Amino acid sequence: MWKICRKTVKAHYILEKIKLYLFDPSYTIYIKWVVLIIEFVLNLYIIQKVKYTEIDWKAYMQEVEGVVNNGTFDYNKLKGDTGPLVYPAGFVYTFTILYYLTEYGKNIRIAQYLYMLFYLINIYLVFKIHERSKKVPPFVMLLQCFSSYRIHSIYVLRLFNDPIAVILLYLSLYMFLKNKWTCGSIIYSLAVSIKMNILLYSPALLIAYITKFGTYGTIKHITYCALIQLILGLPFLLTNPINYIQGAFDLSRIFLYKWSVNWKFIPPNIFVSGYFHILLLMIHITVLLCFTSTWFKYLNSYAKMKQIEHDLKPQLKKKKISINMDISANLFLLPMFTANFIGIMFSRSLHYQFYVWYYHTLPFLLWSTPYGNKFRLIILGLIEICWNTYPATALSSALLHICHCMILYGLHRYRYRYGSIKKK
Repeated sequence: MWKICRKTVKAHYILEKIKLYLFDPSYTIYIKWVVLIIEFVLNLYIIQKVKYTEIDWKAYMQEVEGVVNNGTFDYNKLKGDTGPLVYPAGFVYTFTILYYLTEYGKNIRIAQYLYMLFYLINIYLVFKIHERSKKVPPFVMLLQCFSSYRIHSIYVLRLFNDPIAVILLYLSLYMFLKNKWTCGSIIYSLAVSIKMNILLYSPALLIAYITKFGTYGTIKHITYCALIQLILGLPFLLTNPINYIQGAFDLSRIFLYKWSVNWKFIPPNIFVSGYFHILLLMIHITVLLCFTSTWFKYLNSYAKMKQIEHDLKPQLKKKKISINMDISANLFLLPMFTANFIGIMFSRSLHYQFYVWYYHTLPFLLWSTPYGNKFRLIILGLIEICWNTYPATALSSALLHICHCMILYGLHRYRYRYGSIKKK
């Protein structure tokens, strides 16, 4: 009888422990290494068993060869099979390194292993950020890591530049959360130098600078960011500044007439219209302004909490007392992730590789809305279906916008609510 009771108690204990590991955000730290090991094996399998598809890698290498082999620093003359180079100078340096590591871009298998490493670094950084926020249940992150065919494909089967920019972005956010703002600003600017979509975070980051450092400090950190762009772009600027600025920073050249994932339900003549582009831009700005006052409150509270933490740490360290105020990370992350989400929502064109721009932020955003867990998971699943529909259809595009609108509505509805604090 006693043995049966003991086994029952033990089974109950194990079950409760499993529930904690799956549903308690505080246990995120314990599943990180398990996920990384499984992802390592999964990515090895994908590389070995799934056929690589050439899309942009060859063009990247051709653009880099213009600098490496020909010594060309005129952006007008740096071209590949897909057209002219439309990324800033950081892209050139990064893919020059990859050019040499992959036997002049010809050894695709080495490139795939390098991108597997990038993927694992990305997952590690995402977990580190979620460890601080303690908002998303671990089981959601497990589902996300293992269930997305599209994300694995973007990394190890397509070799796009977007993942590298996103990795640097997450690293910069982690630096900001650790109160290392100068380092964070430099890394953020490096991310922008790989691909300009990282600027979608800039409205919230600007507010973060203002609330933490005031006018002078904001100018100082913006100067850090600008200096990185200047230093990286200097060889190209000295050769032909106009061509470099037009080539590297003219976003319209990237998105012009490329009808892809998100607007397939509107007529082509409307999609290519300049008025449609302007309308999206105006809506984008208007929605950002709707959230601005809330972001100021959040980020001002975040700055104060980090200052309190900074002031108390020396005293508590002497008494060997630990302090944990990492929950304040939500006050910083929510404006940052929301600003990026709004930018993506109103983009004129989304291509399949752009999914990495916000994929790992979606759980945080959804768990910042008033919806129940089942509904949140349904939205995640529907978004995954939309991004895996190839080619995109009018239905998949419309469904993607409906899901985005539901997330935006939830964020707007609870924009004065933080975590479990009730709006009064």
